Amino acid sequence: MKFSDFVAADAVRSHVHAATKEGVIREMSQSLVDAGKIAAGDLEGIVKAIMKREDLGSTGIGRGVAVPHTKHPSVNKLVGTVAVSQQGIDFQSLDGEPVQLFFLLVSPPDRPGDHLRALENISRQLRDDSFCRLLKAAKEPVDIQHLLEEADSHGVVS
Repeated sequence: MKFSDFVAADAVRSHVHAATKEGVIREMSQSLVDAGKIAAGDLEGIVKAIMKREDLGSTGIGRGVAVPHTKHPSVNKLVGTVAVSQQGIDFQSLDGEPVQLFFLLVSPPDRPGDHLRALENISRQLRDDSFCRLLKAAKEPVDIQHLLEEADSHGVVS
């Protein structure tokens, strides 16, 4: 699975304004509403579902990265977005470090395979230190999109 299979390009944010875990999840979810990928009426339910998932254990996986995600019946296909926080946000990450890179995923409950393949792709790409460094340094959403496209074209296996 490639980033282009699930990342909504018009929902990517190079500068989040939120300073809290729930704030960044809300801001990213709102960007998916603004991009027409999720319905405005489903926003609160999706934010609550992601926060409930966070209560089970932080999706801050370390090295300045978090992958908040949930399954939600309001979507009929996997959708996601990427955001960068220049200052970093306390996300109760496994390594205790602030998070700067966020990959948010919402998938239908009946498509667990897509959800897992997206998480695997994100995890694989984020092992590349230069990819992470370039994402954190991105100034505009189009810069992030170009980095994702480059990652897709360099051997990402579906």
